[in-house]
Amino acid sequence: MDKNKLKQRIEAASGKIEADLVIKNGKIIDVFTGEIYEGDVAITDGAFVGVGQYSGKKEFDAGGRYVCPAFLDGHVHIESSMVSPKEFAKVELLRGVTTIVADPHEIANVLGVKGIQLLLDTSENLPFNFYFMLPSCVPATSFELAGATLEIEDLSPLFSHPRVLGLAEVMNFPAVKNAEESMLNKLYEAKRLNAKIDGHAAGLSDMDINVFMTSGVRTDHECTTAEDAMARLRRGMYLMIREGTVARDLKKLLPVVNERNARRCLFVTDDKHLDDILHEGSIDYNVRLAISEGLDPLTAIQLATINTAECFGLQEKGAIAPGYDADFLLLDDLESVSISHVFKDGNLMVEHGQLIYFPENEQVDISSEYVNTVCFHDFTEEALHLPITENKANIIEINKNSLVTNHLIEEVIVNDTGCFESSIVKDQCKLAVIERHHYTNEIGLGIVKGLGLKNGAIASTVAHDSHNLVVAGTSDSDILFAAQKIKEMQGGLVVVKDGEVLASLHLPIAGLLSMGTYEEVYAGLNKLTFALEEIGVGEGFNPFLTVSFLSLPVIPEIKLTAQGLYDVKNQRHIPC
Repeated sequence: MDKNKLKQRIEAASGKIEADLVIKNGKIIDVFTGEIYEGDVAITDGAFVGVGQYSGKKEFDAGGRYVCPAFLDGHVHIESSMVSPKEFAKVELLRGVTTIVADPHEIANVLGVKGIQLLLDTSENLPFNFYFMLPSCVPATSFELAGATLEIEDLSPLFSHPRVLGLAEVMNFPAVKNAEESMLNKLYEAKRLNAKIDGHAAGLSDMDINVFMTSGVRTDHECTTAEDAMARLRRGMYLMIREGTVARDLKKLLPVVNERNARRCLFVTDDKHLDDILHEGSIDYNVRLAISEGLDPLTAIQLATINTAECFGLQEKGAIAPGYDADFLLLDDLESVSISHVFKDGNLMVEHGQLIYFPENEQVDISSEYVNTVCFHDFTEEALHLPITENKANIIEINKNSLVTNHLIEEVIVNDTGCFESSIVKDQCKLAVIERHHYTNEIGLGIVKGLGLKNGAIASTVAHDSHNLVVAGTSDSDILFAAQKIKEMQGGLVVVKDGEVLASLHLPIAGLLSMGTYEEVYAGLNKLTFALEEIGVGEGFNPFLTVSFLSLPVIPEIKLTAQGLYDVKNQRHIPC
């Protein structure tokens, strides 16, 4: 902001000149005091300049609605929506979200620094606030087979970017605890620059939280119990209350929130599919759900606005007050949090659920280096055979609506060749993780329980965090066929049955993002849903997002990498 604009704002605040826009007849939600009061809201040059009595060049009648700060998402992976930043912004605006703090960890695991830069470039000059944290753990663990490795030398130049706030979720806790040089360099640089550091503290003890806090980590979004949440709050962490597509922790964590600690809590989505954002919402859904669970509406709004802004040092976001950016909503009521209007920088963007204004940014050239990323040698069904020495095996059991899996030892069916055979009755099917970045020929095989597949196979290049190709199926022939189709597509999601593609979604950018509009991606997801029903998956369960986390070896209890089954608790690979 230049000096002339500052002068203009001051003169509008003092009433010497008319404000650009004045919102009349609204009930103002004050996130600082927890009050609601009436008054005019004056806006000039995209910022609030006064609350009281004002006249404006333009005036907007709020019709008695609540004037609420727009929502912020404190931790989200854009890639989980499978759309570009431009399309993601459109969808989030429809849900009253105007600011996110994104972790480009997913695309960085495939493309490294150039993936981070791609998201920075494609999110530039959009009517939406995109902030970023730099991925701290690429790959997630030292043994992972990701597409890239990021050291402090790679990340350092990006810290100076005006929309980079700090270091993203530190998930390699052993590296922190052992003060390994690579991790120590990243933590030290972030602390030296007074940058923010996010945590990822799944399954950590109270003593481990002490280590994290000492290292500079100040947030965690991996709490799944009230006890975990309180342990973090007591040690000075911000508690990120997550409600995404798979990880739905809000109801379990909300009882911890009270009037004494609420300002240390904030809402995040982490990973949420496009169709879920469109159907139920983004952060607005977190707010509605919290209110329905008994949280005071104004407290819930604090968690979605000013708390997030203050956590990340965004001093001009999250409130209806002079000097703050004019990103706000008009709400019909405080129970259903029904959003009638969305304003960004004082411009009306959404009216009654329709996007009415969205200036396009300059298109970024997507060259071949971003799209040809599925690289593995052809293989035969024999490579998918899983020998079982006894009739029992280690099994990954899915917990629906959770990223945490159970480690089971169960009886399985062994065929005449001594290999595992899928069982619909036991709900056991084969899972394969195929390295797809460096032609290593690594294929990890395991057994998963709880997907509900009755036939066919599903395959995806969205597989946290290394994003190798993950395939689950009831037969080796369909698993092989699905893998081949993904290779032909060079990234995406596919459902197959009896050697036939039932539905697919092309994700050419790093095997993670579509080049299409959000409407086109949504239509593709709907086709996948119908195809999933055809192979036996029940309504209301999304196996793609569930499977995408079965290869993430930093969340308990047991996962599958391209090198085989991994016991997260004991930090070692184990046989089937």
